[in-house]
Amino acid sequence: MSTPEFLDLPPGVRHTDLRLSYGPVAALRALPTSGGTELAPAVLVHGFTGSKEDFIALLQSLAQAGREVVAVDLPGSHRSPGLETLTPPPGVELPDYRLSSLGRVVTEVMDQVGDGGPVHLVGHSFGGLVSREAALTELSPLASLTLMCSGPGPLSGQGAARTRNLIAALSMAPTAERLRELWDERFELEARSRAVGPEMLAFLRERFVNSSALALVRMAEDLLGAPDRVDELAEVDVPKLVLYGENDDAWPLAEQDGMAERLGARRLVVPGAGHSPNVEAPETTSSALTSFWNETESVGRR
Repeated sequence: MSTPEFLDLPPGVRHTDLRLSYGPVAALRALPTSGGTELAPAVLVHGFTGSKEDFIALLQSLAQAGREVVAVDLPGSHRSPGLETLTPPPGVELPDYRLSSLGRVVTEVMDQVGDGGPVHLVGHSFGGLVSREAALTELSPLASLTLMCSGPGPLSGQGAARTRNLIAALSMAPTAERLRELWDERFELEARSRAVGPEMLAFLRERFVNSSALALVRMAEDLLGAPDRVDELAEVDVPKLVLYGENDDAWPLAEQDGMAERLGARRLVVPGAGHSPNVEAPETTSSALTSFWNETESVGRR
């Protein structure tokens, strides 16, 4: 799981809720501390077992370029309520936790953040698979798409083994009580091994046990069973960036390179970072995203 370096909100960043057609999603909204938001806004989507806080080190610097930046909790993650707890308005169908459904949720977020105009979309890890689904939605108002430490299809290797173990541990009893048991039995020890302090340990526990157990199972299943839709995505005519840390240990780097080539996307490797350059190298990652976004917007104005 991604672990932020800090939790205090930088200047210009605040908690908010976005009211979507079916219910709320929790978000962090960043605005410039001075100047306006004349540039296209951005939406950031976290990975499996992650949350909007995984982007907290990027938000202020991204916004200072002159744009609104919004990081969301996917449904059933951290502070976004589980879909099984919601009663939608009459005539509105609840989404589920599958990739296609989450993609439609992100599309609705983009439409709200951008007020119908184009939005830069960034998906980290599993969030990249979700963002891909959003980009393939016909009504998706995209200015650009960045896939960060994500891949063309199913997760493999050690990450896949851990994900299968989580499914096995939850699928028979996807309950809040079982999440608390798993934290005590397994995940607290893992967090302590990374030498996180008491405040961060409490946050990681809250994020895990407050998430929907059913959401974790469904997302894990799709993380292991995601189809390769790269060729379809290549037909979407928007600028694309494939970005990953040089030590990323999730999808093989060769797979990410191949995905970039098939997409006709720019490829950027963040030195010294692993699977979470948004946490491990925020200044480099923020600079890369801002440069990419500014360049795509300047091309569009020509």
